Amino acid sequence: MFSRRNRRTARPTSPALRTAWETLDAGDVPGALRQVRAAGEDQPLDEVALVVGRAAGSAGFGDLADASAALAAAPEDPRALYDFGYACVERGVPDLAIPALRAALRLSGGALPVLRELVSAYEDEGRHREAVAELARHEDRLANWPDRYLLVFNAVLGGDLELARRQRALLPDPEDERWRPARERQDRMLARAADAGRAGPLDAVDLRGWQYVLGGTVLGTLSPYGYDAGMNGRYAWLQDTPDQCLRGLLRLRDLLAATGVRPRSVSLLPDRDSRVLGLAAAEVLGLPAEPFAPGRADTVVVAYDLDGLAAHDGGPELVGELFARAPGQVLHAHACCWTDPPAVTPDSAALLHQSVVAPWGPQLRPSADGGVERGPADDRPEAEIAAGITAADPSPDPGDGDGPADDDARFAAFATAVRGTWLRGERARVRSAGPVPSSRFA
Repeated sequence: MFSRRNRRTARPTSPALRTAWETLDAGDVPGALRQVRAAGEDQPLDEVALVVGRAAGSAGFGDLADASAALAAAPEDPRALYDFGYACVERGVPDLAIPALRAALRLSGGALPVLRELVSAYEDEGRHREAVAELARHEDRLANWPDRYLLVFNAVLGGDLELARRQRALLPDPEDERWRPARERQDRMLARAADAGRAGPLDAVDLRGWQYVLGGTVLGTLSPYGYDAGMNGRYAWLQDTPDQCLRGLLRLRDLLAATGVRPRSVSLLPDRDSRVLGLAAAEVLGLPAEPFAPGRADTVVVAYDLDGLAAHDGGPELVGELFARAPGQVLHAHACCWTDPPAVTPDSAALLHQSVVAPWGPQLRPSADGGVERGPADDRPEAEIAAGITAADPSPDPGDGDGPADDDARFAAFATAVRGTWLRGERARVRSAGPVPSSRFA
């Protein structure tokens, strides 16, 4: 047995994991977990469990600490491996679950509950092609729900639409009505893929196309920086400008025109950033602006950044009211984080970023001593800042010259191609970046 005394004194022998252990000695739990990740997936699982268990104990995660202790004591026990993997997924470290769940799957003879948990971990990590490979390896044993459904879903997110459509044809309607929303979501994704495929290549770098397939969001602009370095039209850290805000609003106007959507108003959300952009949107679209009201039809709800809205007083409740949108209600978000998508999926997004500072926020600027300092926020009235947006120059930034053409005609052609599926049904949040490679998932 793994005695309490041994649990206190056992230390990893792997050099990489010893470094993680020493990081825990210094009280740095996140740093220790980074060390475990950096060590790779071939480390001894009992020693990984020692480090993870100690980290979990420091964080107060008793379930993960207990599962780690059990795995450290019996690293060849399928149940201990599964429980450790399950606890890792539940505690938000699915990458640490994957080696243990792979071992549990092998030692359990391919038990389907273990396979499903492994697929869940792969999904959380955006490793959809590996999820597909595992499911396909056991295809002759899969239950239709959830297993074949998971195969179709991960095939879409992995970019293999041919496989997804073939497996979808083999998937009968679920007998359990609880799976009905999943079926409908899957069918919406495949319908959007058909439309997006007519508008563009839907290849490994078609960011706008895949953004639409995954969540129904039409992406207004593509970043002209770092395209060949793996960003593929996404921004990393961005100091936003009035010019970029206006360009995003003009793309929204083009989208509404191409799809035949005729809103009657712009709805202003209560956070300052969204109010500024909403007032500018009302001017660009030629519509009256009015405070947001849940359930109002035929309106464009304008958010600068949905995460910023969520941080506003009453923001979580407001975000909750945006999940089920009224007929003709369009949610436009100027800036969307692609590494941690907002809780609610917008219908239109001007740009994707990792970190953004609004044009009127405390932006970085050169300091008098030749360094860099953070300037003050622009505290002018909202309407005055909005007027600066509508008077800005929407000409595209040429960037570093490596990005693809993103002219208005190409965007309008895409918007026209997807008009049949845009705004159809619930817009489900998908955390994955999909099959488009990026520096984050390289």
